[in-house]
Amino acid sequence: MAITALMPVYPRCGVRPVRGEGCYLYGEDGRKFLDFASGIAVNALGHGHPKLVGAIASQAATLMHVSNLYGSPQGEALARRLVENTFADTVFFTNSGAEAVECAIKTARRYHFANGHPERHELITFDMAFHGRTIGAISATNQDKLRNGFEPLLPGFAYAPFDDLDAALALIGPRTAGFLVEPIQGEGGVRPASETFLKGLRAACDEHGLLLVLDEVQCGYGRTGRFFAHELYGVTPDIMAAAKGIGGGFPLGACLATEEAAKGMIAGTHGSTYGGNPLAMAAGEAVLDVILEPGFLEHVGDMGRRLRSSLEQMIPNYDGLFDHVRGHGLMLGLKLKSDCRAFVAHVRDHHDLLLVAAGENVVRVLPPLIVDESHIAECVEKLSEAARVYVPATDD
Repeated sequence: MAITALMPVYPRCGVRPVRGEGCYLYGEDGRKFLDFASGIAVNALGHGHPKLVGAIASQAATLMHVSNLYGSPQGEALARRLVENTFADTVFFTNSGAEAVECAIKTARRYHFANGHPERHELITFDMAFHGRTIGAISATNQDKLRNGFEPLLPGFAYAPFDDLDAALALIGPRTAGFLVEPIQGEGGVRPASETFLKGLRAACDEHGLLLVLDEVQCGYGRTGRFFAHELYGVTPDIMAAAKGIGGGFPLGACLATEEAAKGMIAGTHGSTYGGNPLAMAAGEAVLDVILEPGFLEHVGDMGRRLRSSLEQMIPNYDGLFDHVRGHGLMLGLKLKSDCRAFVAHVRDHHDLLLVAAGENVVRVLPPLIVDESHIAECVEKLSEAARVYVPATDD
């Protein structure tokens, strides 16, 4: 048999984790890695957090899954807490970020259908966006690397340059339902939107009766030092997709919406076999308990400033390799002047530091939100050691 038992859709590296503790991962060979990738912003509480582990173990021994044909006291409780702490009036729980985005797209389309305008089904999205790997999610991005070989894709999307308000507004037409945008693009290169851009989209939605749909799968849930990134901008969405950190490593996502935006989502319009299962809800409750503890988000903000300052102080020593730092909180991008993927592999293989490559030759630095100053100092030391000996590949 030529194909591997595990479908070979990932170019997997040689790191094979079998255990995690706090900000560290341990391979099956015993090797210890400083994890500043966090499962691509998923392990918000690091590895083996006692509150999260305890909640999952306790719930697993009680009830793991029941059909959504029945009442969900667990889902109702977590949904109420999210409603109390966000803009939203209602929540649909999913198993992943892509599913949360799918629900958001459906909610936006159904809103206009319910208002008697089914022709308003088109969402304006943005270059370099990443919304997931489902057919709907890849249709919402114009990245060839995500779309090639999967055509025909779904109609109903138009594409504008990210952070270009005039270009986005120029696409508004009779079919427009709203905008779908990441406040901070993750896979696209840790690209924060400008305040002018997001506020302009919000104003356009208010003016034209459109919906502002935010994808906060990566930038939400405390990662920027705010509960959700849109709080940095003073902008309120109508619909929002969340995932990654929401379960701390347990598969969980959510689509949040205002009552008005969700007016079309009535019985029978959407569903999920596993979405909102009691085990996921227990994980979600535990993560939320920690994130909403007094001082936790302030800690994230403090550590984000410390990490950014440390990276910026390092750059002049290796200015032939590094360019600048961008992002917010503990969602930072280190822009390189050469191939970022080769550098990520170098620091992983030779300096035991885990980072994540992104677009525009940006290295994503995404530590667990529980990171402390000693971890930051260790990260920067490893980066400096790596930069000191690293030789970028040339085209010769």
